Amino acid sequence: MRPPYITEQFLAQFVQAALAEDVGNGDHSTLAAVDAGKQTTARLLIKEPGILAGVDVAKEIFSRYDSSLSLTMLHQDGDRVQPGDIAFTVSGRARSILTTERLVLNCMQRMSGIATATRKLADSIEGTHARVLDTRKTTPNFRLLEKWAVTIGGGHNHRIGLYDMVMLKDNHIDMAGGVGEAINRAKTYLRARNLNLKIEVEVRNLDEVKQVLASGGVDIIMLDNMSIADMKQAVSLVNGQCLTEASGGITEQSIRAVAACGVDFISVGSLTHSAKSLDMSLKVYS
Repeated sequence: MRPPYITEQFLAQFVQAALAEDVGNGDHSTLAAVDAGKQTTARLLIKEPGILAGVDVAKEIFSRYDSSLSLTMLHQDGDRVQPGDIAFTVSGRARSILTTERLVLNCMQRMSGIATATRKLADSIEGTHARVLDTRKTTPNFRLLEKWAVTIGGGHNHRIGLYDMVMLKDNHIDMAGGVGEAINRAKTYLRARNLNLKIEVEVRNLDEVKQVLASGGVDIIMLDNMSIADMKQAVSLVNGQCLTEASGGITEQSIRAVAACGVDFISVGSLTHSAKSLDMSLKVYS
């Protein structure tokens, strides 16, 4: 199921802009080498194990560039795939398939890499209370597809952008004059504009946790780069008064111990800023 931010309008605009960037005034290599009437079939070949993502994007790219192309789907978004698997076949005008090949691969390899990385972390904390979140450490103009890939991999989206949550991080707090002042200013701002947005506050130590709790009216406390011992104590201090989120340098090796502290969320920037693309290729075979 597509997240609500993946609308038909967004996909149409994304595909149009991406094709304009790549094709420009023409795919001259294909136009020169391939006859206009040539028909062919190609298959999307998986070359390493992982979680498949971006199949729906591939459908949009093919159909919006050439609606006469025919796809046969063998795997769907979220499927575990292995080397040698065929995700789908696409048949029709050879020129259309070759012109859209790289855009399809760029999207699917990137999204599948993110989904694969997310699934590894989600599996690592299975059975705990915590959920894996993404961050805003995304690729400009590709953010929504990256966040979609996180959900395909079993993770959850944090805020989509700056506009859908108030997140008071260390720089905001320091420039406002402290934790309490930053929170009060945020509450005043939201009331004045009649905005119903959640407030999240990043804290660096247990003293700041206490300051947030004293101010009240906060939805989430982010425990940034805390030790396991401090994180456990922070969760105990919060005691369900609001949600808690662990953040900062969390890896596949450390995430289980972090989840065991009792936090509600674990945000991992590497899901989108460092995930390795999943290797695959689109090969013509007839």
